[in-house]
Amino acid sequence: MAQTIVFLVLAAIILGCGIMAVTTKRIMRAATYLMFVLFGTAGLYFLMGYTFLGSVQVMVYAGGVVVLYIFALMLTGRQDKKENHSVSLAKKFAALLAALYGAGLFMFAIISHRFAENILTPPSEQTASVKVLGEQLLSSGRFGYLLPFEIVSILLLACIIGSLIIARKR
Repeated sequence: MAQTIVFLVLAAIILGCGIMAVTTKRIMRAATYLMFVLFGTAGLYFLMGYTFLGSVQVMVYAGGVVVLYIFALMLTGRQDKKENHSVSLAKKFAALLAALYGAGLFMFAIISHRFAENILTPPSEQTASVKVLGEQLLSSGRFGYLLPFEIVSILLLACIIGSLIIARKR
């Protein structure tokens, strides 16, 4: 019962902050809401018993990406301006179509996957040993973590390059 309550609280935080990150007009507030979404996702990993994945989520995404994002914003010196940008009707219609397509794709994935049959089990003691963890970190096989870490490194490199490009446009 307690896990259900914690899950519902984390889901509400993730959903609320995700909506606020997308709808706010202030960039620094959007970054703060994004940080809360990423911390909430790490909380879900911790709730499921995946402490390693939760730790990686906190260190890499919630820590690194948000810090790089905020540094890029601070380097530009851009202040929130009270500019009134009007969006054309065609862009609104395209955004509505993209949102409906994404919602449909999401619902298809939820309906076609049988989540009730795949109940998560807590990790066993064998997976928690340091030797197995070290082998999995350097493995490129089925249960290896090498590919996800390489993808995260490319993401961080893209964030660094993006922040430099934004800072250089002055």
